[in-house]
Amino acid sequence: MTSMTSGSPIPSNPVLSVAVIIPAQNEEQAITRVISDIPRSLVSEIVVVDNGSSDRTGKLATEAGATVIREPQRGYGHACLAGIRHAMKRQPDVLVFLDGDYSDYPQDLSSLLAKIQEGYDLVIGSRIDGEHERGSLLPQAMFGNWLATTLIRLFWGYRFTDLGPFRAVRAEALKKMNMSDPTYGWTVEMQIKAAKLRLRCAEVPVRYRKRIGHSKVTGTLSGTVRASAKILTVIFLSLFGET
Repeated sequence: MTSMTSGSPIPSNPVLSVAVIIPAQNEEQAITRVISDIPRSLVSEIVVVDNGSSDRTGKLATEAGATVIREPQRGYGHACLAGIRHAMKRQPDVLVFLDGDYSDYPQDLSSLLAKIQEGYDLVIGSRIDGEHERGSLLPQAMFGNWLATTLIRLFWGYRFTDLGPFRAVRAEALKKMNMSDPTYGWTVEMQIKAAKLRLRCAEVPVRYRKRIGHSKVTGTLSGTVRASAKILTVIFLSLFGET
């Protein structure tokens, strides 16, 4: 199922320059598999942001053919912002964000780009609408998604089902968003700003599986609490015009 918001999309040129950004911290068990599954014919550059890893994540990513940059300041948003700064130097049409733990299916990239080619500005890969392996989406993550997307619908009138990390966004739209959150609020910040800017948004179903390794967010009670608190803070600050 595709979720559509705010107006009709504008058809675009089907030939796109695409940069894939993969934030990664201690993902040596997964990163090679993630990179190898990305359809190379669809992308111009794969950027792995080594976010303070203490293992061989950066080395293995380089050997797999990715461009590796290092962002020692830990935080999902810090890593994404570093990846954006690098990728924008080559002036891509589209930036795709993808996790480095092999929970996403990189092969589903074509579905996201197909929607971008139809003229959408932001396309979210919905794990809720797609097939997900039993146990891959923990109850706390499911509830957090439901609460955040419900609040976005109530406050801004945009219908999303997921805050999933697998997403594609036009470079020009991303510039308008002026992203800033350094940690857990990154994904919800992007969706709220897209809604406030009245951008053309859609969702496509994507597959999801249990990640390789241990989650740094939903894998612990403290991580879940911090992430939930940050997401709610971003939503309510955005409501009152502070984000």
